Parts: sequence; structure tokens; C-alpha cells
Amino acid sequence: MKEPEGENRVSIVPSSLKKLKKMGFKVVVETGAGTISHNSDGDYETFGCTVSSRDDALSCDIVVSISMPDISNAKEGQIVVCVADPFRNPERVKESVDAGITLISMDMIPRRLSRAQAMDVNSSQDNLAGYKAVLIGAAHVPRGIPMMTTSAGTVRPSKFVIMGSGVAGLQAIATAKRLGAVVYASDVRRSAAEQIESVGGRFIEVDGMDDFEDESGYAKPLTPEFIQKVNETVCEVASDADVIVTTARIFGRPAPITVPSSAISKFKPGSVVVDMNADVGGNCELTVPGEIVTTENGVSIVGTKNLAGELATTASMLFSNNMTTFLSTLVNDGEIRIDMDDAILVGAPEGDDFYVAGMGGVLLCHAGEIHPKQTRLSEVVG
Repeated sequence: MKEPEGENRVSIVPSSLKKLKKMGFKVVVETGAGTISHNSDGDYETFGCTVSSRDDALSCDIVVSISMPDISNAKEGQIVVCVADPFRNPERVKESVDAGITLISMDMIPRRLSRAQAMDVNSSQDNLAGYKAVLIGAAHVPRGIPMMTTSAGTVRPSKFVIMGSGVAGLQAIATAKRLGAVVYASDVRRSAAEQIESVGGRFIEVDGMDDFEDESGYAKPLTPEFIQKVNETVCEVASDADVIVTTARIFGRPAPITVPSSAISKFKPGSVVVDMNADVGGNCELTVPGEIVTTENGVSIVGTKNLAGELATTASMLFSNNMTTFLSTLVNDGEIRIDMDDAILVGAPEGDDFYVAGMGGVLLCHAGEIHPKQTRLSEVVG
């Protein structure tokens, strides 16, 4: 499918078509779907794909996209695979239930299952976003990044502070380190200290830190008191930094504020804040989604909303690989079927080490009903 304006990626690239054809799929791609990511209609046709209208693409048994497509004319029993972001957009789930379609949301992948890792679009895209965030910060800061010894004097390395060390944060730390910066990083998960140090960062510890990680591997919501303590500690370290990258994202919720305006007022002139979560409210209190703003004290705040999309060619290739691997789970003996025993689709059974109460897998609804394991989602949809 051709994605809406502002989304430069495409969900399936031509190189994935060979695998899909081996599975027995006949693939229809909307005209121009891959143009922005440098995958031409001719590239798709070379691999034996049919390039046709949007209506033809939407009429297929399985519709694959990144953003949730228009399902107003969907046929009952159709399978839609996308990134639905259901907790922020419960109306999409309600519409899918009413239409009788099977909605699969790839951002719900049970990432701790080893088999799911090759399907994990969150990790593949976050990895690229962390890399791009550092490059953007380096491009906007008015000084060099590595230490330089020249005949005119020695240039000290820039200081980077990475707030958070999930997939995006670790890649940001590693990228900043490769550029030659001195890198400090924080996380609310105590277990992250070793990971931060393994990629060249220096861990910022906060007094009273616990391990704020939930059963699915995401950071838990924090108490207001601890949020304030984290903000104060990390922002103090960041006060003389050249580039600050914020990565804190809580699944299905607005991004927590980790850089309040009071902290920005203490950052040094010329420093740059790259807010990786501008699309969900932003970690910086002064972030303007989609814009770069400069404060009165000379701090630039970058609010790029789709960092992975800034690397559309690579991001599309990785997303397509994730999606192709997932689609193989929907095929059995040449037939498309929904396996209600597959933990990728419906979540781990109760009692399993990977079981998460109230959370299923990527399958949100099927045959006119929200899947019974998606009890948290049912509460949101109503």
C-alpha cells in the first residue's frame, strides 16, 4: 500500500517478493507505493508483482501496510496487517470489529519470544531511529564531535547524553561513541547499566533506582516523585552537554516528560535536544512536533516525527523482512489460516514464562470480536 503523506517507508520491498511467491502469495502493489523509498514500480514488476490501483490492492485477502489503511470498503474475513497502535487509536479496533476483519498489529509483537525477534518491527525501526537521532544532533550542534589535535590547538570531544537505553538508546550511544563523543546515558532499568557500558557509554545512576521494567520488556510508568528525581539527576549531567537525545517511550501511552522547560533554561547555548518521541507528545516540554525550535538561551530542540522514515530505503528493507517472516506464519500447506495456538498471534499461555496478563499477541480482533486475551485492549475500546 502507498502510505499517507509524511510516511516515506513502504511495508514490502521488491527483494521480499521472491520469498512471498515461494509461500504461494500473489502480490499486488499499489502504483507508486515504493517511490519515495526508492523502490520503483518497475522494480516490483521485475520480481513478478502486479502493480495496480489502490482499490485492487485493498481488495486482496491480506492487506499489508505500515499505517492503518482505509477499511471502509473492507470485505468480511479480510486480514489487515499493519502498525495499528491500538491503545492510542482504539477507534481503529472498533471499526475492524464492526467490519468483521482480522486486524493484526505488528507493534504488539511479543518481543521476548525468541521466534518473534525476526518479526519485531519495533526493534528494527527503533534501531534506525536511534542512529538517525544522533546524526541529526551532530549535524545541528555548532562544534566538532571527536577530539582533534591540530597545529591550532586541541579540540575536546563533544559530550552526548542519551536518555534511555532501549533499542533506540543503545544504538544512539554506540553511534555517538563511533563519532568520537564522550557519551553518558541513563535508564530506569538497573539492568541497563551493563548494556550501556558495553557499547561505550557511562551510566548515570539515580539514587533509589529500582528496576522499572514490565513483563514484556518495556519500561513501566514511573511515580511522579521518581520521575522528578530522574529528571533532576540526568538533566544536571546534561546541563553542559552538546547533544541530548531523549528516547523514553511507554507503550500505548503519551511520552513522559523527561526534559522540563526549567532544565532547558540551564542547558548551554548551542546545545541540541533531539526528541525521539515528538510523534507521541515528546519527552521535552518545549518540543514542537515536526519542527526545530530555538529557545531564548540558544538551545535547539528537534521534533522530527518519523526518524526511521528519514532512512526510508533501509527502514523499508528491514520492515519488509520483519513482515515477510511474519507472513510465513499465516501460511500452512499453501492455505492462509489463523492459528489460534500460535503465541506470536495470541500471546503466551497462562503460566508460561512469557505470559503477560491482559495482553495477547499481534492478533487484535477476528470474526467480529476482540481476541479474548486482549483484555486490556477491550477495556480501552469499550
